[in-house]
Amino acid sequence: MRAMSKAAAAALTGWALLAPGVAGAQEPKLSGTITVWSWDVAAKALEAVVPAFNAKYPDVTVKIEDVGNQPTYDRGLAGCAAGGAGMPDVYTVENQESEVFWARFPDCFRDIKAMMGPDGATLLGQFPEFKLTELTVGDKVYAMPWDSGPVVLFYRRDMFEKAGVDVASIETWDDFVTAGQKIVAANEGTKLVSTNGDTTWFRMLANEAGCAMFDPAAEHVTIDQPACLQALETVGKVAKADLFLQANWGETLQAIKADKLAASVYGGWYEGSLRGAVPEQSGKWGIALMPAFEKGGARAANLGGSALAIPSASKNPEAALAFLRFALGTPEGQITQLKASGLVPTLPAALKDPYVKQPQPFWGNQPIWETVLGTLDKIKPWRGTQYFAEADNSFIPIFAEFMAGRIEAKDALQQAADEISGATGLPVQN
Repeated sequence: MRAMSKAAAAALTGWALLAPGVAGAQEPKLSGTITVWSWDVAAKALEAVVPAFNAKYPDVTVKIEDVGNQPTYDRGLAGCAAGGAGMPDVYTVENQESEVFWARFPDCFRDIKAMMGPDGATLLGQFPEFKLTELTVGDKVYAMPWDSGPVVLFYRRDMFEKAGVDVASIETWDDFVTAGQKIVAANEGTKLVSTNGDTTWFRMLANEAGCAMFDPAAEHVTIDQPACLQALETVGKVAKADLFLQANWGETLQAIKADKLAASVYGGWYEGSLRGAVPEQSGKWGIALMPAFEKGGARAANLGGSALAIPSASKNPEAALAFLRFALGTPEGQITQLKASGLVPTLPAALKDPYVKQPQPFWGNQPIWETVLGTLDKIKPWRGTQYFAEADNSFIPIFAEFMAGRIEAKDALQQAADEISGATGLPVQN
């Protein structure tokens, strides 16, 4: 980690020690410009926070740059490889990809926990374990948790009703398949859910089952385990029932707009994308818990979610930290983003905000955020590790073969374990 100047370190420590309400205690006056790299609805969510941030820090100019998802990752890797050249003051990183940076470029980002001083551990410790797992290396925390992706079932109320399906009756994945067949039959030309050919569906269900591609210590390949087999076989049931529409992100939204898709199983952050894509379908949608493997079983998983990191090369780290603390570490910041873009807050204090219980018109006046956020404390930690890209790329073609019915689930996982082991050099845990 690049050493901070003694003056900067003293300023940060002094700021962190200031206690609200103490006579004469004032935060240091911050000024200058900070640049933030992000993408899509996440960038829009951060833009929504800027006015309130500037009310508190009027001399700090915040420039949010919508760089794009993949370009942000690629430019981050290139910048770190070049010793921080060209990096912004605040960098958005997806949790599942974050460990690539900490492992390969340990000096590229600042230790957020150390920057915060004595109260850093207290604030960061409020976040759910699954959000901190991939951001922590030893005693260091390289990024501040942002949004999460509690998996839920988004469904078209009218299409379910036409098929005589009560969403409350869908408690298990077997129920989901049975109901899906009725819904597809009753709504001509419609599919139940979509898949774009990547491993998203497997990863959602594997997390629900408590399985991951690697063990928590990232020392073994663990994809060939009973829980992963249960997850993959369940995805196979959905595929064999012909309930999937093969479509990418844009095509899926087009199908929803054309009344050709009755549901979606996705992370809670999808709320903003769906609502923004089809405002004319207001009132027709609802949200329910994802199905369980067995009746009474777990109905929680996480898909996606990001964090904000401060590159060591930041020219204004104090202002960058202030922005992180305001946007992610306060209920005001997180609820502002929830309202603006549907980004799911993970700060416990934000979950108590009255807005969470408010009926949402687009969703048939259902207080959807109670359902979405109610699963946060039930989500099992899952590590992408620094090997996520290699593992996922190894599994995608095998997963495609399985979805096409050309290979059985057990054989697919055994083959995937061998391929991932070869790509990462990690042994397979049997």
